[in-house]
Amino acid sequence: MDMNRRHFFRMSGAGLVGSSLVAMGFSPTAALAEVRQFKLASTTVTRQTCTYCSVGCGILMYSLGTGGKNAKSSVIHVEGDPDHPVNRGTLCPKGAGLLDFINSPNRLLYPEYRAPGSNEWKRLSWDDALTRITKLMKEDRDANFEASTADGLKVNRWLTTGMLAASAASNEAGYITHKVARSWGLLAFDNQARV
Repeated sequence: MDMNRRHFFRMSGAGLVGSSLVAMGFSPTAALAEVRQFKLASTTVTRQTCTYCSVGCGILMYSLGTGGKNAKSSVIHVEGDPDHPVNRGTLCPKGAGLLDFINSPNRLLYPEYRAPGSNEWKRLSWDDALTRITKLMKEDRDANFEASTADGLKVNRWLTTGMLAASAASNEAGYITHKVARSWGLLAFDNQARV
């Protein structure tokens, strides 16, 4: 092999760089053989039901967070649940876009109340909101409940309030909801699946 001065410096420089990298711990075979960590490996999986329509598809929500006292976990990935009997892992475009819905800054997280004539919404606690709803329902039922007609026919009905049930609930939850609504005397009862 013919070696001139220029070739000598090139070979010496390449050997020096290569030996320095190996001395620092860099080995191309080890770097190429390294397995990349799965991005969802350190997440927490939560099974949930999609909230968009009446189909009730199962979804898996992956959240990232330590679970510490002051740490707030955030959902970073949503996919269909392959073990769910309804959708078997598939999602429609709306369900596939749930991540944007969950992380939207405009998403309503708490109950709010606007007084009659006011133009401002006030935030309520869940206890206050549920107490207000039950109080107003009780007042309306007491004022408008019909035990019997003018002919004396027993009807036990409450016609001034209606109920819209959740469509993504199970058959058992739907049965119980129906029984509760009918026990109050409600006749205007429907399910979101039909709307």
